[in-house]
Amino acid sequence: MKAKLGVEVPWQLVMLILIALPSILFHVCHGQTDDYANPAAPPPGLDECNGLFLTYSFISREKEYPRVKNASAQAWAFKSLATITNTGQYELKGWQMFVGFQHKEILVSASGAIVVDGDDFPLEVGNGTTFAGNPMTDLKTAIDTAGDFTQISAQIEITGSVFGIKPPGVPMPKNIKLVDDGYKCPKATLKGKNYMQVCCKKDPKAKVEKKNLKFLPRRYGDLSLTYDVLQAYGSNYQAQVTIDNINPLGRLDHWNLTWEWMNGEFITKMRGAYTHKRDFSECVYGPAGQYYKDFDFSTVMNCEKKPTISDLPPERKNDSQVGKLPYCCRNGTLLPSIMDESKARSIFQLEVFKMPPFLNRTALVPPEKWKIDGVVNPQYKCGPPIRVDPTEFPDSSGLDSKTYAIASWQVTCNITRPKDKLSRCCVSFSAYYNRSAIPCSTCACGCDNNEGCSKTARAMLLPTESLLVPFDNRTTKAIAWADLNKFKVPNPRPCPDNCPVSINWHIDSDYKTGWTASITLFNWDNSPFEDWFSAIQIDKAYKGLEGVYSFNGTTFDNLNKTIFLQGLTGLNFLVGEVNGTKPGDPRIPGKQQTKISFTKKAYPGHKYSTG
Repeated sequence: MKAKLGVEVPWQLVMLILIALPSILFHVCHGQTDDYANPAAPPPGLDECNGLFLTYSFISREKEYPRVKNASAQAWAFKSLATITNTGQYELKGWQMFVGFQHKEILVSASGAIVVDGDDFPLEVGNGTTFAGNPMTDLKTAIDTAGDFTQISAQIEITGSVFGIKPPGVPMPKNIKLVDDGYKCPKATLKGKNYMQVCCKKDPKAKVEKKNLKFLPRRYGDLSLTYDVLQAYGSNYQAQVTIDNINPLGRLDHWNLTWEWMNGEFITKMRGAYTHKRDFSECVYGPAGQYYKDFDFSTVMNCEKKPTISDLPPERKNDSQVGKLPYCCRNGTLLPSIMDESKARSIFQLEVFKMPPFLNRTALVPPEKWKIDGVVNPQYKCGPPIRVDPTEFPDSSGLDSKTYAIASWQVTCNITRPKDKLSRCCVSFSAYYNRSAIPCSTCACGCDNNEGCSKTARAMLLPTESLLVPFDNRTTKAIAWADLNKFKVPNPRPCPDNCPVSINWHIDSDYKTGWTASITLFNWDNSPFEDWFSAIQIDKAYKGLEGVYSFNGTTFDNLNKTIFLQGLTGLNFLVGEVNGTKPGDPRIPGKQQTKISFTKKAYPGHKYSTG
């Protein structure tokens, strides 16, 4: 049996597929047959495994476009199958299987599982990835199911692209193993060119913390989003979304949340948030309108497959129809808990109508492909929703009891390192001992394609007072400064930094026992920032911090020696850019400044630091 391009499918895979289809092996017979007396042989090793039996089989591949001569750069579309079978005497809760991909693989789909800590497909997994069961999260034992393979075994059908391995070579993973605690896996054995297997057994020495979890454990991330189903009916349900800011230095301003409905769902009502679009025509002219023939769609909140959701403004907090929900209605502001724990969470609720065939009240499927962003905030990368144990809530009646969600899913989002020239703010430097200031880098926060300037030229040195005016008003001064100091003027001249917020670090003085600096925050955007904060990670000078004079400064040893700065009471509002005093004057950015001083006792001879 051969697949395309001469890749052989091993006989072990054929046997395994047969085992995975009990309707073939264990069908009911109404006539005499010898099939029961002579069942198909299981894959080698399955009978000898008393634990968890894992396999990976490479099935086929086809050359993809573009066709290139460089073999290492040629992409191939591939298909493979991973399986996990419980052949032991213990039920496995929340199975997770690691596949050690090693050939720049890009996954396009993986049916029967989700990628743990992954993003949307397509997904780069060249360093390996971990799969978790979905929707089948647990593997029962053959003893408890009378050998029902649909309950003791799961398989992952994988499709994707792979690079650099041309036939007859086969791009197999480096290893496969079980990730669950309490099991020990030897290195997987390669059988032929395109099949590997491993038997993972209970580790008698392992000390596993007993957790009464029916689903996967909750994970930690910079943001944790929970999708709780609170009430469920046949055709609709009520859900609550909770956004928790866990990163001690992360924040979101005017957050926008998007996801994708996978089964034609639509939102009829919301409390604590709103959707940017309220066009019900997609329901009327779509499948929803065909099924719900007598439904009044004029009151529906949103019919989009990918809705964009935002927090309500503060003035709607006590609105009896859309407000009156804890942790809502703050214009999308999420602060770190070290700054204000009460503002580190957002909550909103929604009513969702479902479509066939998901009309059973237990047929609950969360939206997929979650994304969240804000203004002048870090960029987040969100994983898929994973089923977790139902969220626990205090009893609304005030009694000392607990209630639980019907079903809960968790989405974790982590801050990503900004790509080159895609930051949201920048830092300029200046000092008392140098007449020139170093401005923010060219295109630090991105550049348009039609600016008519150089995106690669180094930013021109400036007189320090030029940092106080917008970039468009610096050109004349920059050229005059370059002429005065014999600096080279690039042609074309460098593009602006295009950052809505910038910070200037200025060394004020350096003396025998210490030194001082000024920190100035600039808001070049039209919108103001409330509850602003800034963080400085400074190494050697950290222990010598003497005082912060116009801001509230706090040190955190456990955050990589970070100095946390925020506005004092009444000074936590960084206004936006406004017009100058007279017509024609440069626009004036919002600005706040503080002095900060350090002693040299901890590090004698240390002159100063650039932060």
